[in-house]
Order: sequence, then structure tokens, then C-alpha cells
Amino acid sequence: MANRTVKDAKTVKGTNPQYLIEKITRTRIYECRYWKESCFALTAELLVDKAMELKYVGGTYGGNIKPTPFLCLILKMLQIQPEKDIIIELIRNEDYKYVRCLGAYYLRLTGTALDCYNYLEPLYNDYRKLKVKNRNGLFELTHVDEFIETLLHEESFAGQTIPRLQKRHVLEETNLLEPRVSALDDDLLDASSEEDEMPDYIYNEPRAKLNLRRSSPPPRRVSPKPEKRASPKRRSRSPKRRSRSPKRRRSHTPEQRVERKERRDYDRPREEKREERPREDREERRGRDRSPRKERGEREERRGDREERRDKRERSPKERKERRH
Repeated sequence: MANRTVKDAKTVKGTNPQYLIEKITRTRIYECRYWKESCFALTAELLVDKAMELKYVGGTYGGNIKPTPFLCLILKMLQIQPEKDIIIELIRNEDYKYVRCLGAYYLRLTGTALDCYNYLEPLYNDYRKLKVKNRNGLFELTHVDEFIETLLHEESFAGQTIPRLQKRHVLEETNLLEPRVSALDDDLLDASSEEDEMPDYIYNEPRAKLNLRRSSPPPRRVSPKPEKRASPKRRSRSPKRRSRSPKRRRSHTPEQRVERKERRDYDRPREEKREERPREDREERRGRDRSPRKERGEREERRGDREERRDKRERSPKERKERRH
């Protein structure tokens, strides 16, 4: 019983007003906690108090399609169907911006094209900030004039489809609606009239002194070019070819680099080469400092070993057997 439309309610767009919101979204709203606790047995007077408590605008969010309090109040307004004067007072309320957005959204769903253009277009001059909750559950920043722009020109808002609206130029051609006058037209006319009234000598003054915004930049001063003297001798236009000096000629091949390095080493004195030799350890020096007698003995032993090896090679296999036995 609590989810049914009022008996005296009028049809909107030829159907039940609650059907303007999709069935899946409606069932989610009926099951949510905010609908059961705050929207039960609400009247038009109590609904305004709930609208003043709103802190953001949005449709559904999350994977479970959770409805926002803003959308719950919209469905409740479709259910009880308040009078048109109450909706207009909600739109004209300047103290609470979310109350104004609530009335604008309800009028966009249920109102005619003439009512939407007449009551919603003046809200273009409201530049206050709004918080919008997107489908991911994150908050985005927008303004009241942008919110009204989406309602008048888009087919959906926050994932909820909006009924189609008749184009403005069609209503203007049938003389049902007057052409819209923007608040910026007066400022543009005043700025253009001020520019026309300015005398010509002002533009000759330096721009820093006047601190004016001009549409066209000041003309640049062109400095006179120096005259070129004609040269007495006629020179050829071909570029000069400079021959490289022998000092600059350097070899780049690896073979030539090796040759140059060998020449440097050969030309160095022997003293420098001695200094460059690494110093040997003391133990190696002691091993080399031997007496000549020991060296002779070692040489003789080596000679004897060589002769034995030579004899073994020259002997036949028979001699080797005999020698073994």
C-alpha cells in the first residue's frame, strides 16, 4: 500500500507517474533503508524538510544498484504528485541549492516543454557548486547551470532516462516562446559601445599607460635597413675549398695507430723503459740470485736427461728387450 500512487494523481505522458523511473530502479528504491525509514507517509510539507537535508545529487551507484536519497525523494514526489505551485517555489528557492535541483528535476520529468524552458532557463545564472555521486560511488564537482544544461539538452542524467523535450526553435517559430535573452548580452553591448566612444588618439598612446584590452595589436615599428655598399671587386659565388694542413691529418685505421705507438716506444730512452718495468718481489729475486756452480750442475743434469731420451728413441725393439733382461 505504501508504494502505490495516490488515487487522485493524474497521468503523466499517458502513464502512471512512477513508471517514469525504470522498474529495476523502482524495486531497488522500495527495498532500500532510506525509503522505508524517511519516505514512509511523507506529505508535500514534510517532503520539503527532507529536501533541505540533501547533501548531494545522483541516481544509482555501486554493483548492487543502490539509490541515492535524491532519487528516493523524486520517486516519492511522483507518488504523491504535489501541486505545481509547490514545485515552482522549490525552483525559486535561493537558499538551498539541492532543493532547487530537486524541483527542477521533477519539473523536467512531469512538466511540458513550455514550463521547462520558462522556469529552468533562469537558473543558468546560478553558478553555485554541486556534488554529484556517479555510478562508482565517487563524488564529482559540477555547477547548477551545468545541471540545468544536462536536463534541457541530454536524454539521461545519472543513469536515468528523461522524457524527450521539444526543441526550442520549434516553439519560437510557432510564437509559443520568445527568443531567449542571455544575461551576457548587456555586458557585450556595453563593452562594444565603450570601444566606439573612444577617440582615435588613445590608440596612439602606449598600451601600458592605458591598461586597455584592444582587439588588434599595435603596429610594429620597422627599423630602416642599412644600405649595402657595392664591393669594387667581383668575387666568385662558389665556396672556397680549404686544404687541410698536414698537422690536422690524422690516421683513423687501427693499423696506423699501432705503428705510431711502436714508434713512440722505440724513440723513448732506455731509462724510461726501466722505470716502467714492474718491480719484482723479493722472493723471486732471491730465487734468481744463484751461484755459477749450481747453474753448471743443473745444465749438466739436463744434458744427461736429453741424451738418455735420444738413446731410447734410436734403439730398436730387440735391443730394448735385451737390455731389460
